[in-house]
Amino acid sequence: MRGRGPRTGPSVTLSPHGVGVADWGMSSAPTADGLELRPAVDADVPLILHFIRGLAEYERLAHECVATEERLRDTLFGARPAAEVQLAFLQGEPAGFALFFSNYSTFLAQPGLYLEDLFVEPRFRGRGVGRALLTRLAALAVERSCGRLEWSVLDWNVDAIRFYESLGARGMTEWTVHRLTGDALQALAAKDMR
Repeated sequence: MRGRGPRTGPSVTLSPHGVGVADWGMSSAPTADGLELRPAVDADVPLILHFIRGLAEYERLAHECVATEERLRDTLFGARPAAEVQLAFLQGEPAGFALFFSNYSTFLAQPGLYLEDLFVEPRFRGRGVGRALLTRLAALAVERSCGRLEWSVLDWNVDAIRFYESLGARGMTEWTVHRLTGDALQALAAKDMR
């Protein structure tokens, strides 16, 4: 979806929360209740960071959130975009976002989509925003011939787990996520044999 739409530059307005919101005219038609989705563009970086910080607070991980507008601009809209973002608006107000990227399944020999972050502002929860964002990602996965759409959820977030299960998602309880970060990542990289 990235790259579609006019290239004359977005108009940027401030939301009631002081966050810049770009309008490229690439949005889906608003639903009867005023829900609208569109791909994010460079001018949306302040809004994306706002949502990321909201998610970090919700997940009790604000101390780990070191994202900046500059880093987001470079990694999302630079020469080699690492991920894409869909934004949701309800009656013109920023309501939520989904950040995702491509991955690959060797068993399926197909690409997939990995949902890294899904966040809906607390005051807009229960109004179909999260469902609409996941539905949009499912549609993108099908359009791109992906074999799956997947994500992780914190085990204490029972509301999210119930919501995902209501959509037909199934928990992969036999899998455990492993991660290298910080000093451990640097130490292993230093042993590369190149």
